[in-house]
Amino acid sequence: MKVENTQVQMRKGILEFCILEIISRGEVYASDMLEELTAAKMIVVEGTLYPLLTRLKNAGLLDYSWVESTSGPPRKYYTLTATGREFLEQLRETWRELVDSTEFIILNKKAQQL
Repeated sequence: MKVENTQVQMRKGILEFCILEIISRGEVYASDMLEELTAAKMIVVEGTLYPLLTRLKNAGLLDYSWVESTSGPPRKYYTLTATGREFLEQLRETWRELVDSTEFIILNKKAQQL
């Protein structure tokens, strides 16, 4: 078993959460999301982002608008819907619980080793 496979699966598990967090800041162009996710080492291929955005849009969590660009074709900018904001808040709560639970296990192990 390779650790890299598990690391990839862990990142995939929180990718939707990260995408929603980025979009929660305001209108976001997909390539800007991709740039941030790549810089954070959360995503490595462009082909991963667009299917997720489509799925989140179809689930009613995202909306988008077309904005004219001075340097090419119109750009699609994503925003959260009201449902998306509620969904993200639930994910934030779950994230806090997961971090707390993981820290508890890690710290408990360290305490037992002392």
